Amino acid sequence: MIQAVGASAGVAIGKGFVLPNWEWELPEQRIGVADFAREFERVYEGIRTSKQEIELIRDELKDVVGADESTIFDAHLAILDDPVFMNEIEGIIQRQYKAAEVAVKEAIDHFVTMFDLLDDDYMKERALDIKDVGNRLLKHLLGAPEITLPSDTQPFILIAKELSPSQAAHLNPNHVLGIVTLGGSLTSHSAIMARALGIPLIVGVEGKLEEQLQTGQLIVMDGTDGKLYIDPDEEVIKRYSELQRVQNEQKHALHLIAGHKPETPDGKTLKLGANISSYKELEIALSSGAQGVGLFRTEFLYMDRSRFPKEEEQFEVYRDVAVRLDGAPLTIRTLDIGGDKQLDYFELPEEDNPFLGFRAIRISLERTDLFKTQLRAILRASHYGTVKVMYPLISSVDEVRAANAVMNEAKRELEREGKPFDKNLKIGVMIEVPAAVMIADLLAQEVDFFSIGTNDLVQFTLAVDRMNESIAHLYEPYHPSIIRMLKATVDAAKRHGTTVGVCGELAGDVKALPLWLGLDVDEISMSAHSILPVKERLLRTKQSDSRQLLPQLLECATSADIVAELMRFMANHDSTGKAS
Repeated sequence: MIQAVGASAGVAIGKGFVLPNWEWELPEQRIGVADFAREFERVYEGIRTSKQEIELIRDELKDVVGADESTIFDAHLAILDDPVFMNEIEGIIQRQYKAAEVAVKEAIDHFVTMFDLLDDDYMKERALDIKDVGNRLLKHLLGAPEITLPSDTQPFILIAKELSPSQAAHLNPNHVLGIVTLGGSLTSHSAIMARALGIPLIVGVEGKLEEQLQTGQLIVMDGTDGKLYIDPDEEVIKRYSELQRVQNEQKHALHLIAGHKPETPDGKTLKLGANISSYKELEIALSSGAQGVGLFRTEFLYMDRSRFPKEEEQFEVYRDVAVRLDGAPLTIRTLDIGGDKQLDYFELPEEDNPFLGFRAIRISLERTDLFKTQLRAILRASHYGTVKVMYPLISSVDEVRAANAVMNEAKRELEREGKPFDKNLKIGVMIEVPAAVMIADLLAQEVDFFSIGTNDLVQFTLAVDRMNESIAHLYEPYHPSIIRMLKATVDAAKRHGTTVGVCGELAGDVKALPLWLGLDVDEISMSAHSILPVKERLLRTKQSDSRQLLPQLLECATSADIVAELMRFMANHDSTGKAS
C-alpha cells in the first residue's frame, strides 16, 4: 500500500492507463538573420491557433464544470498575451539564432525552472500552466498530434506525472474511474477540476513508488484518504468493493432527505446554507437541499484571469445566482484576497506574515475604487433576489463604518443613475479574529448579522498557521478557547437582536452539530457535500439535549475532552433524538 495525498474523494477500482509525457524532437540547425521574420510569423500563427483552441475548450467546459472552473483557461490566454513570455521567445531567436520551436521550448524551461525554485505552491501551479500553454504552442509549431486518452469504452484509472488543465478538460467521467498523479497538490487546477467532475484523485505519489506504474496494472485507490494499491490481492479488492458499495448506498440514502425541512425532533429549525465559489457548486448544493448560500467566495471571480473583473461581469454572476435561488438568501462576501490567495495581475507587498498583513477588508478600504465597483454590482444584483453582503476580517467598528461609507456612496450613485437595488440590503461582518469577538457587542450595533469564520478564528486565536504542516497538530478547532469565543460571540449577537451564523469548516463537521444547537445559532453554512450528512444528524438530534451538553463543553480543559464529550453525546442518542 502506498500512502499519498487524497485530493478528490471516492473509491476507484480498475486498470491503469499511463499518460505519456510530452516528448519533442527539436531541430538542431541554427537559422540566419534572414530567417528571423519567418520564425516570428510562425510563433504568431502558433499563438493564434493555440488561443482559438483554448477559447473553444473554455466555452465547452462552462456547461460541464461551471464558469469559474473554466476560467482556468483565461489564465492560459493571458500567458499567450504576456509580453514577457513573447520577449523571451523573440530574444532567443534573435540572440541565439534558434528556430521558433527551440526558442519556445527554452522559454518554457526557463520560466518553469524559475517558478519551481520558489517555495510557493501557488507559483509552482503557475509553472504547470506555462508548461501546458507552451506545449500546446509547440504542438502547432511541430505539427505534432495531441496525446490522447484510450478511445475504447473500457473505463480506466489515469496515471500521469502531472495532469495539465488542458488534459483534465478532456476527461470523460464515464471513462475515467480515477486519477493518480506523481506530483500535484490539493490546490492544483487538475485537483479543482477532478473534484468538480466527481473523479477520485490521489496526488504526490512520486518518490513513494518502488517501480514505475505500467499501463494495464490493476489499481485500487481511495481519493478520500490517499491510499493506493498496485496489483492488490483479493482481500483488498473485496474490502474496497464493499466500501464503494456502501458509499454509493449512503449517497443514495442521503439524497432521499434532501427535501426534508432541517428541523430537530423538538422543533428547532437550523438553516443549512452552502459555501460556494461558482454556479456549478450552487447546483450541487441545491440538489442537496441547501436553503440558500451562506458564503459566496467572490475572490474566485478575480483569480485565474489577467485583470480585475468589471462591474457588469460581477453583476451578471451575482444576479444569476440570486435568480437561481428564487428568493432564498444569497450572502456575498466582499473580496478576500491576500494571505494564501494571490492575483497574478495585482502585486501585493512582500510580507513576513501575509495572513496578518494587507488582505481582505484592508485592501478594499485602501482600494476603494475596486471596492465600490464590487458593491455596485452586489447592490444591482440585490434587485433580483434576497441578497446580503458581508465584510471579511473585520477587527474594529471603524472598519465597518468606513466600508458602509463606500456602500452608501455606491447607493447614491445608483440612485442618480436610476438603477434599482434593494434599499434594505442587509449588511454583516465575518467574525474571524479575536478582536472582533471581544467587541462583538459593539459590532452587533452596527450590522444586521454575524457570520463566524472558524478557520481564521482558530488560526488567529491559537497563533497557528493552518498552512504550516510542522505545526498542523496545534490547529485545534475544538480548543476550549474557541468554544468560549463562540459562546461570547453568539451571546453578544442575541443581546442586540443580531442574527448569527457559522460558515467555516467547523460548520460542516457533523460532531459539531450539538454545539450549534446548544448555542442556538440561526444558520450554518458549509460545502455542498457536507449538507446532507449534517441534515441527517440534525433530524435526530434534540436541541434541548444539546443545550444540556453546552455547560459541560464549556467546563472541559482540553480539546480531547471536548471531542470525547461530543462523540459520547452522538453515541448516546438514537434516531428519535431520545437518550438511549
